Amino acid sequence: MELPPQVKNPVPIAIRGAGYYLPDRVLTNADLEKMVETSDEWITERTGIKERRVADPAMSTSDMAICAAKRALANANMQPGEIDMIICATITPDMQFPSTACLIQKGIDARGAFAFDVSAACTGFIYALANAYTFIASDYVKNVLVIGAEKMSSITDYTDRNTCVLFGDGAGAVVLSRTDNPGHGIVDFILESDGRNALWLQVPAGGSRIPASTSSIGERMHYISMEGREVFKFAVTAMKRTTVRIAERNNLKAEDITWLIPHQANKRIIDAAAAALGLDASHIHFNIQKYGNMSAASTAVGLAEVILEKKPKAGDHLLLVAFGAGMTWGSLLIRW
Repeated sequence: MELPPQVKNPVPIAIRGAGYYLPDRVLTNADLEKMVETSDEWITERTGIKERRVADPAMSTSDMAICAAKRALANANMQPGEIDMIICATITPDMQFPSTACLIQKGIDARGAFAFDVSAACTGFIYALANAYTFIASDYVKNVLVIGAEKMSSITDYTDRNTCVLFGDGAGAVVLSRTDNPGHGIVDFILESDGRNALWLQVPAGGSRIPASTSSIGERMHYISMEGREVFKFAVTAMKRTTVRIAERNNLKAEDITWLIPHQANKRIIDAAAAALGLDASHIHFNIQKYGNMSAASTAVGLAEVILEKKPKAGDHLLLVAFGAGMTWGSLLIRW
């Protein structure tokens, strides 16, 4: 497959502020041992996950996103009225329509913005960042709020031992704006997909093909269905390839990457991507042991954690990589 074109003469568009939100409730591997036939040892060895966060039943995806968005705006020292555009990456919207982004707009009172959702599963936040970049680079907007938010517990079947151990809830957000610092900000991104294998990872019912019915509910078709072995093999290949490609075309060696911020689906997949790049584990941001797989929120929360807690310095390289249902995958490079 031919390599997608590189961002030419990138416009300096940087992150002005970041924030994230995680529900208080912690669901541990020990808790899951009481729910399905599994064990802490089995989950930890196969995935690297020890616990995950689960939102209260009354809390929606937009509720978590609003919390993350308000924190990002505060850290950017910006008012909601300064935001021109809101993008929310999610596969667990509050409802089929209106978009979750419009609900976030209402929740933060960003009346001057326009808003829409991006559905690219676990790669969604990277897709959303790339969209924000192109809108700002074209001078159509100045300030964009980008959010990755998921309530994965709402589509997780807690009787399915193969999937219920994987997923958690959360939200992360960043504010993007043009900067006067050439060569910094979003430097490059690669977005790819292959719909031939789209049904390896899906929620079968609830759309136009299989509308909700007593039958679809009884057959538990509104929960995640996954061909685990196929998804794992695909993920290892996709994560390795996009990580190496974006590094090579930006002339970066392993020692040039300050932080690899990968989608947190499985520690073995993350380790394979890092090994392909020759990257030391001390430069990989892990939170899978605490939060599990938060789909589009994984890289969003990871990026916000690195910005707020690791405090990147000028010239540091942050590399985001992800794969997800679709199948989708991609990477995005930031120079701080």
